[in-house]
Amino acid sequence: MNEIATPALFEAHADPLAEDLSGAHPLFAMAPRSVEFNKLRKRLIRNMREAIEKFGMARPGERWLVAISGGKDSYGMLALLLDLKWRGLLPVELLACNLDQGQPNFPKHILPEWLTASGIAHRIEYKDTYSIVTDKLPQGATYCSLCSRLRRGNLYRIAREEGCSALVLGHHREDSLETFFMNLFHGGKLAAMPPRLMNDDGDIEVLRPMIYCAEPDLEKFAEHMQFPIIPCDLCGSQEGLERNAMKAMLNDIEKRMPGRKDVMIRALGNVNASHLLDPRLFDFLGLQKASTGTGAGA
Repeated sequence: MNEIATPALFEAHADPLAEDLSGAHPLFAMAPRSVEFNKLRKRLIRNMREAIEKFGMARPGERWLVAISGGKDSYGMLALLLDLKWRGLLPVELLACNLDQGQPNFPKHILPEWLTASGIAHRIEYKDTYSIVTDKLPQGATYCSLCSRLRRGNLYRIAREEGCSALVLGHHREDSLETFFMNLFHGGKLAAMPPRLMNDDGDIEVLRPMIYCAEPDLEKFAEHMQFPIIPCDLCGSQEGLERNAMKAMLNDIEKRMPGRKDVMIRALGNVNASHLLDPRLFDFLGLQKASTGTGAGA
């Protein structure tokens, strides 16, 4: 039976991040050699390693399907995972996968060419979910929810076909916080994006190793690495999404009180159930006064 990676797996290496980029994955060959970039890369790597270790994501010998859309987040995630694996800090096999959903004007050549030129094992899958989304939803409706469900279902299928135990997604700190506030304001519940979960069929794990990584860091990382970014013309072009409002609110909070986003993401892992209002999580009905031992016959 495979065992979950423990802190010892990571601590066995003195500090490979102390090296310069001469020891990095070949994908970093054209990356800047500046102190600024090296600090940025180290910070992202450390955030990713913390999530992988803290939530027991890595099991030696397994295979991960790494979903890559062509956006900054998935490019960054793939590069960081490859760097960890290159340095002997990630004992799993990685297979990059892009699901071409048939969106208009999608540049089909960019990802295959970039992945091939970078020497990255990959699979490109075409599945026209765009027509399904536009057919089922009225004009002006937001596509994100249905589009995401269809994409996820196809990625689960591909993971099974490729013998992968996990589907790895590029959600970051801001994605989790935005989801939390969307659920708080619109769903009437306290819930965010879990770093690790099992799909409904119980055969594929979903992992989010960038859950502690900051979106501004990933934006800078993508610029430095000169990833060939592909914009989303389906949901990325729609205005008025609830998530955009949450993003604007969080950015305003961060601007007025720097560091609040880091405090909030840590708060999601520091829950005090007895100070909330859910009797399913804490036995309020079972609360009793402690015996003082001063009654009759004591």
